[in-house]
Amino acid sequence: MIAYRHVDPRYPLLWESAEQPPARWHGEGEGPASYFADTPHGAWAEFLRHEAIVEEVDLQGIRRALWAVDIPDEQLDAAARPVLPARTATGGLDTYAACQAAARRLRRRNPGLSCLVVPSAALGSGGAAGWYVDEGLRSGPPRDGVVVVLYGRQPDLVGWPCVHLGQPDPRLLPLVRPL
Repeated sequence: MIAYRHVDPRYPLLWESAEQPPARWHGEGEGPASYFADTPHGAWAEFLRHEAIVEEVDLQGIRRALWAVDIPDEQLDAAARPVLPARTATGGLDTYAACQAAARRLRRRNPGLSCLVVPSAALGSGGAAGWYVDEGLRSGPPRDGVVVVLYGRQPDLVGWPCVHLGQPDPRLLPLVRPL
């Protein structure tokens, strides 16, 4: 699977230590945990949501790198899919503790588990639609986005920079679920 990840262009595309701030699916000291979206829209949406960017004018200052990363089928085949209410899996900061606890339980029950596949918290329902061309640019059919979380160092992952200093398409803003 080719997945997408945004990063500050001054840094490598993956975390390598536990010195990473906690996020939805990992707590303090539980890293490294690298988050990937199944579409570029999803990767940008995660950034926009985290930064609470909702206005087009705020896109002008963004300069992020976007990477395409090849996640091996073996990792995805062995992935766990936490079962949580959608409101929890995609909710605001107040739902992080429940998501972290669910991830911890799965990892405790399945030693060696290194991959979760979860719904995109940042993209609203159908927001991973993409585009096609038919007498001009048209929105593709609705599609829900997913996020892949990889735990631990990932020295064998291969990534390619898609954009070194870029910003998301303004048409994405209405598709982002507020944090």
